[in-house]
Amino acid sequence: MEFDLENSLTGFDAAVSALFAAESDHTPSFIGFESTDVRFSLRRHSLSLISQAQSSYKFDGYTAYLAGNYIDRFLSEQAVMENKPWIVRILVIASLSLAAKMRNVDLSLSDIQRDVGIIFDAQSIHRMELLILDALKWRLRSITPFSFLHLFTSVFQLGDSSLTQSLKQRASDIIFSTQCEIKLFEYKPSVIAVSAVLCAADELIPLQFSSCLAAISECQYLNKEELMNALAVMREMLIEGRESTVGSEPCSMLTPQSVLECERTSSQCETPTNQDRDNINKQRLSDLRDDHTFQISQVQWC
Repeated sequence: MEFDLENSLTGFDAAVSALFAAESDHTPSFIGFESTDVRFSLRRHSLSLISQAQSSYKFDGYTAYLAGNYIDRFLSEQAVMENKPWIVRILVIASLSLAAKMRNVDLSLSDIQRDVGIIFDAQSIHRMELLILDALKWRLRSITPFSFLHLFTSVFQLGDSSLTQSLKQRASDIIFSTQCEIKLFEYKPSVIAVSAVLCAADELIPLQFSSCLAAISECQYLNKEELMNALAVMREMLIEGRESTVGSEPCSMLTPQSVLECERTSSQCETPTNQDRDNINKQRLSDLRDDHTFQISQVQWC
């Protein structure tokens, strides 16, 4: 499946150069954040909910990945002063809504919200969308690792279109499955893309791996040391079977209930009664309509 947001890279040096030059504007940066920063917890929980929704409603992985990209970029720019559980949910819903619009796909947001136990009104979702858009400077056509796959797979000149497609598909699967990995935060989309392509080549055409690495290393836009470091991280994940992980926990192990009830600094979750849940949901709905309780500070630009 082609990613319809990826740029055309058919032999135009200027276009390729512009793509590499612009990718930093679409790359989230968590460098300098404390490990206890609430945004790491919000990110982990948000990606888990997206994974749950994608698994339940079978919408395409590119929409899920794009929503995750919006969340990463939003959290890296936006100082979040509170850790109320409903913030995770409305962030996920608004990001999925924006991603679905960009991808031009139908997505039942009401069903997804119902699954996590609360339905936000359209005005509340719209307000959250505007906050995200403001933080992203309205740049929704994200440059992601998928934007570079055609370029890097074409470098190999395999002479077999079916093999090239298989290589691209496996690289795509690796990119999808490693989105949660915190260790990949520091690498740009192009570096993540080429690392995934090389991992795929190592699996599918191991005898040609050395020549593939040599060919890609000639790319003037890549730092070889950075590439080798990212490749080592990705290889480690694949060897240890850590695909689709959030930190040290598999995405699939984080259920909507555990995600929404866990506190940021605690590894344990309280189990509320049915009456508690009803009261919590009512309070969250009330809080969302109160500008004084949904306090996200002004955008902090890097």
